[in-house]
Amino acid sequence: MFKAVLFDLDGTLLDTLTDLADAMNTALEQFGYSAHPMDAFKHFVGDSVETEARRALPESARDDQTVKKVAALSEVFYDKCWHKNTHPYPGIPQLLTELSKRNLPMAILSNKPDNFTKAMAQKLLPGWPFEIVKGALPDVPLKPDPTAALAIAKELNIPANQFLYIGDTNTDMKTAVNSGMFPLGVLWGFRPKQELLDNGAKALAKTPADILNFLDKN
Repeated sequence: MFKAVLFDLDGTLLDTLTDLADAMNTALEQFGYSAHPMDAFKHFVGDSVETEARRALPESARDDQTVKKVAALSEVFYDKCWHKNTHPYPGIPQLLTELSKRNLPMAILSNKPDNFTKAMAQKLLPGWPFEIVKGALPDVPLKPDPTAALAIAKELNIPANQFLYIGDTNTDMKTAVNSGMFPLGVLWGFRPKQELLDNGAKALAKTPADILNFLDKN
């Protein structure tokens, strides 16, 4: 049934939360705003750096100029720290190895800036053959717009409805639905089960091994 797999990055393949939180909290404090506990970032991240900044700022400071300044400074700090604590989730290496053995083409699509997405995949997921790795680019709409996902399907010459889309947020599930891919939500990431179900998840995985079991049955 499935001829390819498209992964989200943050909260799906890589546990990036600590480094994301550290970068944004440092930026907030530089501008005189309060930092947040790490768990708060599970709801801040996933929809672009500027959206993360807007959610993290006090309501009274969410004007566009302040958001852009905080987001830009956060990226500066993130460039220095993204590799400090970020790592693949348990079971992800085994999952990627098995998918490679099955000759299923794999790709990554993230709302993280493209330069970070590519650097992180290269450094932290170096042993696996991702056909395409794409992050946010200025001329491409962010997820859940289907443009980038459909472009990946076209580039791989595989119909969108033959992709298994794996992600951990409402944005990911909406992206899968909007692009005609099969939405599988993972429960080890940043958002709860009900959010995934409410936004179109047709299957759920508690562990990476569950994804292999799902593929075996489909």
